[in-house]
Amino acid sequence: MLDTQKRGNLYLALLHYSVYNKNERVVSTALTNLDIHDIARAARTFGIAKYYLVTPLIKQQKLAKRILAHWCSGFGAKYNPKRKEALELVAISDSLNDVCEDIYSYWGIKPKIIVTDAKFFDRSIDYINLRKLIEEGSQPYLLLFGTGWGVTEDIIRNSDYVLSPVRGDSDYYHLSVRSAAAIILDRLLGTR
Repeated sequence: MLDTQKRGNLYLALLHYSVYNKNERVVSTALTNLDIHDIARAARTFGIAKYYLVTPLIKQQKLAKRILAHWCSGFGAKYNPKRKEALELVAISDSLNDVCEDIYSYWGIKPKIIVTDAKFFDRSIDYINLRKLIEEGSQPYLLLFGTGWGVTEDIIRNSDYVLSPVRGDSDYYHLSVRSAAAIILDRLLGTR
């Protein structure tokens, strides 16, 4: 398992924009309470430096802030301190560019962007090789998850890596994002 210092170079972002809907139109998707909680818990379990919720929609940001306030400083913080510990990793951001700037402000270099997708790409990187890069600890990496029907082609094209997809032994490729995040984090950072 990676020690805390080395794990501190992996960040996670859940994009609610710009993503596709089932008709391949670029949309903003709605936040879900389960994604906020469950991905934060997985992020804390595997030592992610920060978990970003990315949406340009002000009402969605207000909803996320209300949920986080309840669990980080309201009644929920006392009721469930373990949940508070996980949700303290969450940051709300307007855009992917803002996320990259936040990471840059800490590291002094922009993160290498790793996109997750349900499809294979010619330039896909496997889990073993990505794990080795992360373990080097010399720079930040940002692992992107998309909501809806996945991140847009622009984001994929401008990423540094596309992670090999999570696949089972069937032709069904539509895991919930929180399930995919947990599987991927275990493959990249779990004990072996």
